[in-house]
Amino acid sequence: MRHQIAHRKLNRTASHRKAMFANMAASLIEHEQIVTTLPKAKEMAPLMDKLVSLAKKGDLAARRAALSQVRNETAVRKLFDVFGDRYKDRNGGYTRVVKAGFRPGDNAPIAVLELVDRDESAKGAADKARHAAELEAAEG
Repeated sequence: MRHQIAHRKLNRTASHRKAMFANMAASLIEHEQIVTTLPKAKEMAPLMDKLVSLAKKGDLAARRAALSQVRNETAVRKLFDVFGDRYKDRNGGYTRVVKAGFRPGDNAPIAVLELVDRDESAKGAADKARHAAELEAAEG
């Protein structure tokens, strides 16, 4: 019987799952939208909601708790500085999972995990800045 088995294992060890979700959370915080498989997105959404709730608290203990889960200081800084203010009036439901078809190689269901009321310009902003810097370096 499967009583009280709450989460998917995703065919990974516990440490691998923890690291994967930490990396996914950091990417989601940075880009505010990620594309992943549907089961991963469904598992990641409540974790991200809990991180945003920690950001809304805003105290030192909440910051340390978020840092222990995400393990990326710049992501936690953005989480607390930007998302804490953005979602202060929203009671939960900070993420959205949108089905996006199937992956060509293995036909795995793909989903877009995004933050509600996200900043449209955040996606790919670091890549655009890096590309512009490379062009300037090549020209000058």
